[in-house]
Amino acid sequence: MSKSNRTDSPGSDSQENANPENADTLRAAKCVPCEGGVPTLSRDEATELMKAIPDWELAADAKRISRTLKCRNFVDAVARINQISVLAEEEQHHPDLHLTGYRMLKIELTTHAIGGLSRNDFVVAAKIDPLLSQPSV
Repeated sequence: MSKSNRTDSPGSDSQENANPENADTLRAAKCVPCEGGVPTLSRDEATELMKAIPDWELAADAKRISRTLKCRNFVDAVARINQISVLAEEEQHHPDLHLTGYRMLKIELTTHAIGGLSRNDFVVAAKIDPLLSQPSV
């Protein structure tokens, strides 16, 4: 089919395979409201998206992604939580944030409404990464 006759919609499989996601395309995206009824990403789809966010881990059940970091101290950890909370509110997609041992921060993303991963989780993860590479405020 010629390019001018393509009927693929944005985000359709054939277009995604032609232009794989990377961190920049994920960071440029906005989260799409999800109230359920949307299928979760398959393990293969999640594995492909993981290439764009190499510091994150895919859970064994492929229903969540997570990243853990050791902050300088308690104040640094809380400052990073606050930075992430502002981003989460802007995107209306909220990670689970766990602070343990006074400076170990674990960030978990899943789309609760569908019981697994959606593209939104990868969008937010890609947007969190630059926050974590900067000195905290």
